[in-house]
Amino acid sequence: MIVENRTWTGELREAVSDLTPGVALCVVFLITMFFVAMFAPWIAPYNEAAILTNESFSPPNAEMWLGSDYLGRDVLSRLIYGVRVTLSLSLIITLLSFFSGVGLGFLAAAFGGRTDMWMSRINDAMLSFPSLMLALIVINSLGSSFVVLVFTLAFIDMTRVFRVARALAVNIMVMDYVEAAVVRGEGKGWIVWHEVLPNTLTPLAAEFGIRFTYAILFISALSFLGLGVQPPQSDLGVMVKENMQALLYGEYTTLYPAFGIAFIAISMNVFVDWLLQRSNAKLPDEI
Repeated sequence: MIVENRTWTGELREAVSDLTPGVALCVVFLITMFFVAMFAPWIAPYNEAAILTNESFSPPNAEMWLGSDYLGRDVLSRLIYGVRVTLSLSLIITLLSFFSGVGLGFLAAAFGGRTDMWMSRINDAMLSFPSLMLALIVINSLGSSFVVLVFTLAFIDMTRVFRVARALAVNIMVMDYVEAAVVRGEGKGWIVWHEVLPNTLTPLAAEFGIRFTYAILFISALSFLGLGVQPPQSDLGVMVKENMQALLYGEYTTLYPAFGIAFIAISMNVFVDWLLQRSNAKLPDEI
């Protein structure tokens, strides 16, 4: 047990030492954003829906560090709550899509034959629908509640995760050590848990980061179109849509959430690229 703890500590220390300044900055930024999301009610100066002034797009001052939005609400407070909503929804969507997609992908690869063929063809059929169009149809029909939003986007993203997980598992199922496990009489569940999963953790972790980024962009796009998070709740996409007129008055209110979306997406992509380069792993081509 002591040896395992030292090994894990050594690997962690080695990973930290391999961080370049750019990657380290991105990791610190991501950790800060998650910290802000977790403690938003205690960090935000005001409630996200509180109207503090009758002046729209007022400049920054001592009370409102980033000024006010079009209704006179504190931009900083809404930005903090917006990060909380955006990251929380994206994380839930990514977890649902990731575990369901990985499970089904491993299942298809493990059983192969007709099971693999039918599951892959059904998945390809779902992939043929444009993601945004499919989301617009479902959300327009069922409403834009958090439940509908989460399960719709998770289902759409699951089809992408399925292809990656299946491709990784298929490559491992033909390895010699898997064939040796089959000869020993090991079941498919044992093979998937002890042979396939440990050898796909790094590329799957990178895929998780990519899916998380796509979820943020997807939610923000739907919110910008008015079908995602609904006011008065704050969301980065909603804030961009609500405050677009600020640019006409020379204010930068709409740029704060836009930069937030961009920086989170870029930071996650930089971290994923570093993770893949460090492990010499690569994701299978989805095209």
